[in-house]
Amino acid sequence: MIDPVTLIHLTIVGAIVGLDFVSFPQAMLSRPLVSATLGGWLCGDTASGLLVGVLLECFALETMPFGASRYPEWGPAAVAAGAMAAVPGNAELVARTLPMAVLCGLCAAMVGGQTLVWLRRFNLSVAERYRDALAAGDATALVSVHWTGMILDFGRAGAVTALFVMVMLPLRAALVDALHTVSGETSLAVVAVLATGVAGGAVWKVVHTARDYVRYLLVGLLAGAAVVVLR
Repeated sequence: MIDPVTLIHLTIVGAIVGLDFVSFPQAMLSRPLVSATLGGWLCGDTASGLLVGVLLECFALETMPFGASRYPEWGPAAVAAGAMAAVPGNAELVARTLPMAVLCGLCAAMVGGQTLVWLRRFNLSVAERYRDALAAGDATALVSVHWTGMILDFGRAGAVTALFVMVMLPLRAALVDALHTVSGETSLAVVAVLATGVAGGAVWKVVHTARDYVRYLLVGLLAGAAVVVLR
Protein backbone atom coordinates (compact mmCIF):
# COMPACT_ATOMS: atom_id res chain seq x y z
CA MET A 1 0.00 0.00 0.00
CA ILE A 2 1.43 3.37 -1.03
CA ASP A 3 2.01 5.99 1.62
CA PRO A 4 -0.75 8.66 1.30
CA VAL A 5 1.77 11.49 1.62
CA THR A 6 3.86 10.05 -1.22
CA LEU A 7 0.72 9.61 -3.32
CA ILE A 8 -0.17 13.27 -2.78
CA HIS A 9 3.35 14.37 -3.76
CA LEU A 10 3.28 12.22 -6.90
CA THR A 11 -0.16 13.56 -7.79
CA ILE A 12 1.00 17.17 -7.47
CA VAL A 13 4.10 16.55 -9.57
CA GLY A 14 2.01 14.69 -12.16
CA ALA A 15 -0.42 17.61 -12.31
CA ILE A 16 2.44 20.06 -12.85
CA VAL A 17 4.11 18.07 -15.64
CA GLY A 18 0.72 17.42 -17.25
CA LEU A 19 -0.01 21.14 -17.27
CA ASP A 20 3.45 21.78 -18.72
CA PHE A 21 2.81 19.43 -21.66
CA VAL A 22 0.37 21.75 -23.45
CA SER A 23 -1.07 24.51 -21.28
CA PHE A 24 1.76 26.17 -19.34
CA PRO A 25 4.71 26.78 -19.21
CA GLN A 26 5.95 24.20 -21.75
CA ALA A 27 9.35 24.12 -20.06
CA MET A 28 10.09 20.46 -20.98
CA LEU A 29 9.15 19.26 -17.49
CA SER A 30 6.76 16.79 -19.11
CA ARG A 31 9.53 14.92 -20.93
CA PRO A 32 9.81 11.32 -19.63
CA LEU A 33 13.46 11.90 -18.75
CA VAL A 34 12.43 14.58 -16.26
CA SER A 35 9.05 13.23 -15.11
CA ALA A 36 10.18 9.67 -14.39
CA THR A 37 13.25 10.92 -12.54
CA LEU A 38 11.01 13.02 -10.32
CA GLY A 39 8.74 10.02 -9.71
CA GLY A 40 11.67 7.85 -8.68
CA TRP A 41 13.09 10.61 -6.49
CA LEU A 42 9.83 11.02 -4.60
CA CYS A 43 9.87 7.27 -3.91
CA GLY A 44 13.48 7.27 -2.73
CA ASP A 45 15.21 5.88 -5.83
CA THR A 46 16.24 8.65 -8.21
CA ALA A 47 18.54 6.42 -10.29
CA SER A 48 15.79 3.93 -11.13
CA GLY A 49 13.44 6.76 -12.07
CA LEU A 50 16.12 8.21 -14.34
CA LEU A 51 16.66 4.82 -16.00
CA VAL A 52 12.94 4.45 -16.74
CA GLY A 53 12.91 8.03 -18.01
CA VAL A 54 15.74 7.34 -20.44
CA LEU A 55 13.94 4.31 -21.85
CA LEU A 56 10.58 6.05 -22.13
CA GLU A 57 12.32 9.03 -23.73
CA CYS A 58 13.44 6.70 -26.54
CA PHE A 59 9.78 5.97 -27.26
CA ALA A 60 8.71 9.60 -26.83
CA LEU A 61 11.21 10.73 -29.47
CA GLU A 62 8.79 9.39 -32.06
CA THR A 63 6.01 11.73 -30.90
CA MET A 64 5.42 14.81 -33.05
CA PRO A 65 3.09 16.96 -30.90
CA PHE A 66 1.93 19.69 -33.25
CA GLY A 67 -1.18 20.64 -35.12
CA ALA A 68 -4.29 18.55 -34.52
CA SER A 69 -2.37 15.28 -34.15
CA ARG A 70 -3.20 12.85 -31.36
CA TYR A 71 -0.29 11.61 -29.31
CA PRO A 72 0.50 9.95 -25.96
CA GLU A 73 0.84 12.12 -22.88
CA TRP A 74 4.17 11.21 -21.34
CA GLY A 75 4.39 13.34 -18.19
CA PRO A 76 1.92 11.78 -15.69
CA ALA A 77 2.58 8.30 -17.10
CA ALA A 78 6.34 8.70 -16.64
CA VAL A 79 5.91 9.96 -13.06
CA ALA A 80 3.97 6.79 -12.21
CA ALA A 81 6.42 4.55 -14.11
CA GLY A 82 9.37 6.09 -12.27
CA ALA A 83 7.61 5.44 -8.96
CA MET A 84 6.87 1.88 -10.03
CA ALA A 85 10.52 1.14 -10.80
CA ALA A 86 11.77 2.68 -7.55
CA VAL A 87 12.97 -0.07 -5.22
CA PRO A 88 15.61 1.59 -2.98
CA GLY A 89 18.56 -0.62 -2.15
CA ASN A 90 17.53 -3.56 -4.35
CA ALA A 91 19.21 -3.27 -7.75
CA GLU A 92 18.30 -6.83 -8.74
CA LEU A 93 14.59 -6.23 -8.20
CA VAL A 94 14.82 -2.91 -10.04
CA ALA A 95 16.25 -4.72 -13.07
CA ARG A 96 13.40 -7.24 -12.99
CA THR A 97 10.76 -4.56 -12.51
CA LEU A 98 12.08 -2.29 -15.25
CA PRO A 99 10.37 -3.95 -18.28
CA MET A 100 7.03 -3.92 -16.48
CA ALA A 101 7.46 -0.25 -15.50
CA VAL A 102 8.27 0.71 -19.09
CA LEU A 103 5.31 -1.28 -20.46
CA CYS A 104 2.93 0.25 -17.90
CA GLY A 105 4.32 3.69 -18.68
CA LEU A 106 3.61 3.21 -22.38
CA CYS A 107 0.04 2.05 -21.72
CA ALA A 108 -0.56 4.90 -19.28
CA ALA A 109 0.73 7.42 -21.82
CA MET A 110 -1.88 6.22 -24.32
CA VAL A 111 -4.63 6.58 -21.72
CA GLY A 112 -3.39 10.05 -20.81
CA GLY A 113 -3.43 11.05 -24.47
CA GLN A 114 -7.08 10.05 -24.72
CA THR A 115 -7.97 12.19 -21.71
CA LEU A 116 -6.39 15.13 -23.53
CA VAL A 117 -8.81 14.58 -26.41
CA TRP A 118 -11.73 14.64 -23.98
CA LEU A 119 -10.41 17.80 -22.36
CA ARG A 120 -10.07 19.57 -25.70
CA ARG A 121 -13.65 18.73 -26.59
CA PHE A 122 -14.82 20.11 -23.25
CA ASN A 123 -12.70 23.24 -23.72
CA LEU A 124 -14.39 23.72 -27.06
CA SER A 125 -17.80 23.60 -25.40
CA VAL A 126 -16.60 26.21 -22.86
CA ALA A 127 -15.38 28.48 -25.66
CA GLU A 128 -18.73 28.08 -27.40
CA ARG A 129 -20.49 29.53 -24.35
CA TYR A 130 -18.28 32.62 -24.56
CA ARG A 131 -18.35 32.87 -28.35
CA ASP A 132 -20.17 36.19 -28.61
CA ALA A 133 -18.07 37.80 -25.89
CA LEU A 134 -14.85 36.52 -27.48
CA ALA A 135 -15.94 37.76 -30.90
CA ALA A 136 -16.54 41.18 -29.34
CA GLY A 137 -13.03 41.23 -27.90
CA ASP A 138 -14.06 40.89 -24.26
CA ALA A 139 -10.79 40.46 -22.32
CA THR A 140 -12.61 39.11 -19.26
CA ALA A 141 -14.15 36.30 -21.32
CA LEU A 142 -10.76 35.49 -22.82
CA VAL A 143 -9.13 35.26 -19.38
CA SER A 144 -12.00 33.11 -18.09
CA VAL A 145 -11.64 30.64 -20.96
CA HIS A 146 -7.86 30.42 -20.47
CA TRP A 147 -8.08 29.94 -16.71
CA THR A 148 -10.83 27.35 -17.07
CA GLY A 149 -8.72 25.33 -19.49
CA MET A 150 -5.60 25.51 -17.31
CA ILE A 151 -7.40 24.58 -14.09
CA LEU A 152 -9.15 21.65 -15.76
CA ASP A 153 -5.88 20.46 -17.29
CA PHE A 154 -4.13 20.65 -13.91
CA GLY A 155 -6.91 18.63 -12.26
CA ARG A 156 -7.05 16.12 -15.12
CA ALA A 157 -3.29 15.49 -15.02
CA GLY A 158 -3.32 15.08 -11.24
CA ALA A 159 -6.26 12.67 -11.38
CA VAL A 160 -4.72 10.43 -14.04
CA THR A 161 -1.37 10.43 -12.21
CA ALA A 162 -3.04 9.29 -8.98
CA LEU A 163 -4.92 6.61 -10.92
CA PHE A 164 -1.76 5.35 -12.63
CA VAL A 165 0.15 5.20 -9.33
CA MET A 166 -2.66 3.38 -7.51
CA VAL A 167 -2.77 0.79 -10.31
CA MET A 168 0.96 0.37 -11.01
CA LEU A 169 2.31 0.02 -7.48
CA PRO A 170 -0.09 -2.75 -6.38
CA LEU A 171 0.58 -4.46 -9.72
CA ARG A 172 4.30 -4.42 -9.01
CA ALA A 173 3.72 -5.91 -5.56
CA ALA A 174 1.49 -8.63 -7.02
CA LEU A 175 4.08 -9.65 -9.61
CA VAL A 176 7.21 -9.47 -7.47
CA ASP A 177 7.21 -13.22 -6.79
CA ALA A 178 6.84 -14.05 -10.47
CA LEU A 179 9.69 -11.71 -11.33
CA HIS A 180 12.12 -13.82 -9.31
CA THR A 181 12.10 -16.39 -12.13
CA VAL A 182 13.63 -13.85 -14.53
CA SER A 183 17.21 -12.67 -14.14
CA GLY A 184 17.99 -9.00 -13.97
CA GLU A 185 20.37 -9.32 -16.94
CA THR A 186 17.64 -10.80 -19.13
CA SER A 187 15.19 -8.04 -18.19
CA LEU A 188 17.68 -5.30 -18.97
CA ALA A 189 18.63 -6.95 -22.27
CA VAL A 190 14.99 -7.16 -23.39
CA VAL A 191 14.33 -3.51 -22.52
CA ALA A 192 17.56 -2.37 -24.17
CA VAL A 193 16.77 -4.18 -27.43
CA LEU A 194 13.21 -2.83 -27.57
CA ALA A 195 14.27 0.71 -26.69
CA THR A 196 17.08 0.66 -29.26
CA GLY A 197 14.69 -0.50 -31.97
CA VAL A 198 12.09 2.13 -31.19
CA ALA A 199 14.65 4.90 -30.79
CA GLY A 200 16.23 3.92 -34.10
CA GLY A 201 12.82 4.04 -35.78
CA ALA A 202 12.16 7.46 -34.27
CA VAL A 203 15.49 8.84 -35.48
CA TRP A 204 14.90 7.37 -38.94
CA LYS A 205 11.45 8.99 -39.12
CA VAL A 206 12.97 12.38 -38.35
CA VAL A 207 16.05 12.28 -40.61
CA HIS A 208 15.21 10.09 -43.61
CA THR A 209 13.74 12.97 -45.62
CA ALA A 210 16.76 15.22 -45.08
CA ARG A 211 19.36 15.68 -47.77
CA ASP A 212 22.44 13.43 -47.35
CA TYR A 213 20.78 11.82 -44.32
CA VAL A 214 22.76 8.59 -44.72
CA ARG A 215 26.06 10.40 -44.33
CA TYR A 216 24.97 12.30 -41.22
CA LEU A 217 23.36 9.24 -39.69
CA LEU A 218 26.51 7.17 -40.13
CA VAL A 219 28.67 9.94 -38.67
CA GLY A 220 26.40 10.13 -35.65
CA LEU A 221 26.47 6.37 -35.14
CA LEU A 222 30.26 6.25 -35.42
CA ALA A 223 30.65 9.16 -32.99
CA GLY A 224 28.33 7.48 -30.49
CA ALA A 225 30.19 4.18 -30.79
CA ALA A 226 33.52 5.95 -30.27
CA VAL A 227 32.24 7.59 -27.10
CA VAL A 228 31.09 4.21 -25.75
CA VAL A 229 34.39 2.53 -26.56
CA LEU A 230 36.70 5.29 -25.33
CA ARG A 231 34.91 6.41 -22.18
